[in-house]
Amino acid sequence: IDKNEVERGMVIAKPGSVHPHTKFKGQVYVLKKEEGGRHTPFFNGYRPQFYFRTTDVTGVIKLPEGTEMVMPGDNIVMEIELIAPIAMEEGLRFAIREGGRTVGAGVVTEIIE
Repeated sequence: IDKNEVERGMVIAKPGSVHPHTKFKGQVYVLKKEEGGRHTPFFNGYRPQFYFRTTDVTGVIKLPEGTEMVMPGDNIVMEIELIAPIAMEEGLRFAIREGGRTVGAGVVTEIIE
């Protein structure tokens, strides 16, 4: 592989060892206002940026059945669908960002597709 073929955010791995995915479940902690997070709750369909390693991609959040909103300070398992595939595996940590600030942190708990 030539150096000019690699860009920030790319993953170099042995062929077949890492697979790109778009849909997963994640255990997420939503930062409180005092921690620099959101001041208001978010709802189903919220579309923040997800940061994995050194790359970021927009994703859509699907809350668990019966959960209407997520408040700052909450811990929750949610389903996330990214608009572009990312190389990931269970246990991979990610940050959730909005408007240039981190509003949550999570870990991939289950790959869906």
